[in-house]
This record gives sequence, structure tokens and C-alpha cells, in this order.
Amino acid sequence: MKIVFDQDRPIVEADEIAALLELDVSGFQDLMHSGKIRSIVERGEGEDEGKVRLTFQSPQWRVRLTCAPDGEVLTVTRAACSFP
Repeated sequence: MKIVFDQDRPIVEADEIAALLELDVSGFQDLMHSGKIRSIVERGEGEDEGKVRLTFQSPQWRVRLTCAPDGEVLTVTRAACSFP
């Protein structure tokens, strides 16, 4: 998996993230628009300079992608979670 950056903004394919959250694309998009999926972009500092961590949290799962400066996904983690 590779993330594309548009002026430092990550562009992620909905079908790739939806699958990791065990959703279909339509369900993923509905939850994103309603605010029930939260997303966070973090940029590395120090020895992690240039790396980017993307987090997507649904009512059931939290998925984190750690990306190299060129957008190549280095790690994917997924954990069960819940939030209101």
C-alpha cells in the first residue's frame, strides 16, 4: 500500500481503509461524513522526521498506518476499540 501526498495532505483510497475497518466503501464514506470515523495525521520528528502516521478510528476499530517519506506504508496496526 502506498499513500499519495497532495501538498502535504495524504490521499488514501477509501476501499483500502474501509477493508481494514471491516466496512464496505459506502459504509465507510457514510461514517466519515457523519463524523463517526475520526482521522488524525501526525508527522514524525527527530529520528522519525519525514515519516507520517495516519490513524482512522471507527466505533469498532482503530487502524494506524506509518508511512515513509515517499508514502510507502511501513506498518499497519489494528486494534479493537469503542468510543461514543
